[in-house]
Amino acid sequence: MTDTRTRTVRTRPDLPLTLTESGPEDGPLALVLHGGGGPATVRGIAAHLAARMRVVVPTHPGWNGTERPDWFTGVDDLALAYLHWLKDEGHRDVLVVGSSLGGWTAAEMAFRDDGDRISRLVLVNSAGVDVPGEPVRDIFALDPREIGTYSFHDPARFAVNPATLTEEQITAQKANMVTLRTLCGDPYMHDPKLLNRLGRIRVPALVLWGESDRIVTPAYGRALAAAFADARFVSVPEAGHLPHIEQPAATFGALDSYLDGMAVAVAAG
Repeated sequence: MTDTRTRTVRTRPDLPLTLTESGPEDGPLALVLHGGGGPATVRGIAAHLAARMRVVVPTHPGWNGTERPDWFTGVDDLALAYLHWLKDEGHRDVLVVGSSLGGWTAAEMAFRDDGDRISRLVLVNSAGVDVPGEPVRDIFALDPREIGTYSFHDPARFAVNPATLTEEQITAQKANMVTLRTLCGDPYMHDPKLLNRLGRIRVPALVLWGESDRIVTPAYGRALAAAFADARFVSVPEAGHLPHIEQPAATFGALDSYLDGMAVAVAAG
């Protein structure tokens, strides 16, 4: 992603947020939220959206060496931090796109926002709810190679070989996993109340899912989409947990169709 700019803001004195921005500074805002793999995993989404929007990719507190206060222990803390930032800077009509943990965070934000700041929502292979019979695979019980195997349709092509990582990269990954466990480990990868709350979200949602995901299954994704008042589920063939990496053309085609349809609806309004 080219022409990026990074700044730090504070929604509380002890909570710095690192924001990486791209795209036109006066364009409509897209907030892109990463999953457990860190901000690099959503770089492609940000680069795609930057052609038409101002894009902000936060680094979640505790990832990549950023500061996380001791009290910052849940996804609700993530959701409130980003909502407070939107309000502090006066942003409205915001598109929020979230991958995995980022999708969970986006849904928590939309429920609490009640249509005030967020107007569009895209969840990509999101965690965050409890679907009977479709548990999220326990990634804390897997080694990095196994995580890659379950995450990708074609792990031989897309999964990172742990043997190629430097000691510094391995240390950073382990620290990120510690933060992920702190935020999502108990209860594991879900808010017990969120599924029943999704029906209160009135903004239209696009739920994108790699159909080969064995971390969070497509059946889970369909149940998640069905819980919203207004959501469309789109399956991406030959893709796993990160369809925007394995199948960017199909993923971004669905994303563009959703955004273009929203623009037409507003114009016809």
